[in-house]
Amino acid sequence: MRFAPGRVLLHRHFARGKVVFAPLVRVVSDDERGLLLWMPHGTPVIRELSADGDGLRDMSFAEWIQVEKKIVMDVHRGPNILKLVPPGVAHSVWWLFGPGRHFAAWYVNLESPSERWDDGDVAGIDLTDFDLDIWVWPDRTWEWKDEDELTERLGFPDHYWVTHPESVWAEGRRVVPAIESGTFPFDGTWCDFTPDPEWGPITSVPDGWNRPKAG
Repeated sequence: MRFAPGRVLLHRHFARGKVVFAPLVRVVSDDERGLLLWMPHGTPVIRELSADGDGLRDMSFAEWIQVEKKIVMDVHRGPNILKLVPPGVAHSVWWLFGPGRHFAAWYVNLESPSERWDDGDVAGIDLTDFDLDIWVWPDRTWEWKDEDELTERLGFPDHYWVTHPESVWAEGRRVVPAIESGTFPFDGTWCDFTPDPEWGPITSVPDGWNRPKAG
């Protein structure tokens, strides 16, 4: 299954079979290197919050698993992001752009291999985020991110969605040589990316966002 450039997709993140985060993204390209997606500031996002409007990172995981939750329609308030989802691997690579489309950093998001789906009027990719990530700066120095979250949440195996943390760490370590050697995708490719000027803003979440998880 390949997606045409310009198509809008749901990039759905699951935790134990439930959608917890789903931004709308636009397809830049889809080829042997992977699925390249554009997620601009302000794009619609579905996210899970507590009944009081707090997010997972606003409290301990012990508190989070006890509170009532709800799904809300929101917008992405962070930077413009270009995401590469390589085929068959347990990570994606993001390009983060600051004001003026200035390239600020790469970000390696450790996650399950994505599953694609296409229902005609709405389509997307589904994954589970593994929490541990890697910051990569423009000079290709790097550091782990969210080790503390991974460690804390592993203490609640009846509720946490990461079941094999050693494989998550191993996937991150597999990416490090490409970072340090400056090989693709850390070779400068797409650091000057600009979106197609014909693309209009994505204004709403389509019906079908809550269809069953692919795969």
